[in-house]
Amino acid sequence: MTSPTRHKTARSSASGPVRGAWALLAVFLLAWTVLEMVNHSGATIPLGIVGFIAPDLTLFVGPAGPHEPGQLPRDKVAAYNLVHRPIVPVLGLVVVPFLPGDGPGANVGLFTFALGWLVHIASDRAFGYGLRTADGWQR
Repeated sequence: MTSPTRHKTARSSASGPVRGAWALLAVFLLAWTVLEMVNHSGATIPLGIVGFIAPDLTLFVGPAGPHEPGQLPRDKVAAYNLVHRPIVPVLGLVVVPFLPGDGPGANVGLFTFALGWLVHIASDRAFGYGLRTADGWQR
């Protein structure tokens, strides 16, 4: 098992410019999410907020196995990594506009959910949080 002191010093091995690019993307996506929420109101507001919060709900799913501070229990790593990969909400952004509905704004709530989800992932990467190893430590 890896020593926990090694993992306490750094959150991410990503360089400053990479984290800066993630930060710029997060700001752009946040502005877009807020624009969608303001333009369409109604269900888009809670769906955008839930999309932003939802990825971290995997931390509360299932029992917490043995782990050290800063380490995610091993049984939660797969779910955490799945919802923290940008491909999933990006696919949502591509597919949702083509779903059947009454007019072009029919699925805007789901679109805003995917935007909020992507804001979460981009923010995590900007702050140095990324996917976890099989042992539950930050990569």
